Amino acid sequence: MTKPIRADLESIPLYVPGKALPEALKLSSNEVPYGPLPGVPEAIADAIGQTHRYPDLAVVRLRDALAERLGVDADRITTGTGSVALIGHLMQAIADPGCDVVYSWRSFEAYPIAATVAGLRSVQVPNTPDHRHDLAAMAKAVGPDTRAVVVCSPNNPTGPAVTAAELDELFDAVDPSVLVVIDEAYREFVTDPAVPDAVERYADRPNAVVFRTFSKAWGLAGLRAGYLVGSPEVAQAVRKCVIPFAVNVLAQTAALAALEAEDEMRRRVALVVAERERTLAAAREIVPEIPDTQANFFWLPFGEASAPFAAHCEEQGILVRPFEDGVRVTLGKPEDNDRALEAIRSFEES
Repeated sequence: MTKPIRADLESIPLYVPGKALPEALKLSSNEVPYGPLPGVPEAIADAIGQTHRYPDLAVVRLRDALAERLGVDADRITTGTGSVALIGHLMQAIADPGCDVVYSWRSFEAYPIAATVAGLRSVQVPNTPDHRHDLAAMAKAVGPDTRAVVVCSPNNPTGPAVTAAELDELFDAVDPSVLVVIDEAYREFVTDPAVPDAVERYADRPNAVVFRTFSKAWGLAGLRAGYLVGSPEVAQAVRKCVIPFAVNVLAQTAALAALEAEDEMRRRVALVVAERERTLAAAREIVPEIPDTQANFFWLPFGEASAPFAAHCEEQGILVRPFEDGVRVTLGKPEDNDRALEAIRSFEES
């Protein structure tokens, strides 16, 4: 008798979320620290009376609002339960037996999971020594069976973003039949003028796909709403893979309300960016090797000391996100970041 579970799933770990403990300072999940945007709780409260009804399957109002905001046709937008779900659906849509997907490593830990579940082979290209994508090497890793190259900009968990010049070269280097997928979950936090808005710069290219989310800057991590912008053909193909009614009534309502509060979102993002500059400068006085970041977190390249540092932080009531080769620390309010800096300092002095 054959086993019903696919053997290749044993090769991938479960997705590991940032740890959460009561009373602890949570700097492990890249959430914004300021609560829901104005108008969002009220909109959710009004929508609760509709939770006995199915949500709009086509998510028409939200897609139309995004289309107007981004300057693209609504048929080029597909929504899902966060950009992470849509990444998985895209992998399903492009997967053929024996095909592969190229991405940088270390990068977002959902990529190898999504690729394996879809039946794609992962081609992982090492980051540069300064923890950035090596787009030239990624282009060289593209072969005849490659269906997509995934670029995470800013890169989660290391922080650096790719420039327009680098992305231009990548588009020029790959065959137009290969999708160039740009994961911009942290786009709102980008201040470097060399880093492009991928929707503005590449949306007219038929092989460009851009992911965005409401989970980070828009403060809706708990409701799961994200979207992609691509060609009508790609958007429709991914839409076929999305679970029906995936974006629920409350998520659709909250996302629309959040878009109405964009000015406040931008104000809060500016606070995070100011803290990013202050905290990064102070942290580099302790750990000079910290790479640049264009996101709402920074990377501590602690290597084998990553787990001990996370344990050190937890002893002080602070939760960070350790990986095998480094630690990601989410930026919080000024007093939160001061506590994180003190934990870094005391760890390095111990």
